[in-house]
Amino acid sequence: MIRAIRACKTAAEERAVVRKECAAIRAAINENDQDYRHRNLAKLMFIHMLGYPTHFGQMECLKLIASTGFPEKRIGYLGLMLLLDERQEVLIDLNHSNQYIVGLALCALGNISSAEMARDLAPDVERLLQFRDPNIRKKAALCSIRIIKKVPDLAENFMHPASSLLKEKHHGVLITGVQLCTDLCKVSSEALEYFRENCIEGLVKTLRDIANSPYSPEYDIAGITDPFLHVRLLKLLRILGQGDADASDCMTDILAQVASRTESNKNAGNAILYECVETIMSIEDNGGLRVLAINILGRFLSNRDNNIRYVGLNMLMKAIMVDAKAVQRHRATILECVKDSDASIQKRALELVYLLVNESNVKPLTKELIEYLEVSNQEFKGDITAKICSLVE
Repeated sequence: MIRAIRACKTAAEERAVVRKECAAIRAAINENDQDYRHRNLAKLMFIHMLGYPTHFGQMECLKLIASTGFPEKRIGYLGLMLLLDERQEVLIDLNHSNQYIVGLALCALGNISSAEMARDLAPDVERLLQFRDPNIRKKAALCSIRIIKKVPDLAENFMHPASSLLKEKHHGVLITGVQLCTDLCKVSSEALEYFRENCIEGLVKTLRDIANSPYSPEYDIAGITDPFLHVRLLKLLRILGQGDADASDCMTDILAQVASRTESNKNAGNAILYECVETIMSIEDNGGLRVLAINILGRFLSNRDNNIRYVGLNMLMKAIMVDAKAVQRHRATILECVKDSDASIQKRALELVYLLVNESNVKPLTKELIEYLEVSNQEFKGDITAKICSLVE
């Protein structure tokens, strides 16, 4: 079937092939052909991904889920995730003796559960957060995220199990545990206070251990141990530090270490530095740390990668509201960005220059903009002229 579809030269030919295959699958469904049921469902999933209606195959998913064999259940759950919408209420094998089937059930629940399903199955998922196999704990944590988003009232039930996941040594479980805690903080102020009181020291220690850990081929990316976990931890610390001076004080040392020791010659390092800067700018006031963060953004502006430069300009626009004096030190680099060949960088740099203007620098900055106006592209002349007129006023 796939070969026939790929051989089609026109959309009409493809529709004809799909129509023919769907008719054959319908006939097999009507004949209750059990031997080819899983193959027919696999075909329907492919047809679904091409954008054709496959609703008539929904019941086949349930029949395969009800079968005893793992291969059939696997196809059934995969079809469930693709072909059924979340309103379909399905009894899922969360209590099965085969851990792989439990894993499939968790994947399905994490993708399609409705609020009703989430409420009914939350106790089983909560229990699986302490399951012996790390793979199941990881999937249960991801499933828990879906549950608390669907039913925020259940957040309280997951606070204690989520905090225990933060002590995990298995990186896969730990990163999902961190994400679960992050989402709990977003939906519940009670969870936010709980993690502030009980988990900040542990999170700081975990981040320090990862930042100082020796080379590990399993988690290493460009010479950095698990940058994905770095980023998730920094995001959670940012949420916990916002609006709380004591929590912010607990994390200043590790933030300074990450900001000063992370290498910026690879994208993995830049991702960590960006997240670290955003965390520093979001937590309670620490002048020295903020200067360090803004200096990192200044280095971003000198990077050859336009994406990193654009990100740096974006963050500096936020930083200027917090520490305008520190941003002023990078004025020359920002003005160079106004002359960049990339239109998006030009526009963002121009907006930042406008924010930098004050009584002491209005004359030199206006002069720079007038000089650039003479050589700029036609599409930017209007913006630059408007900015200059606004400054003169």
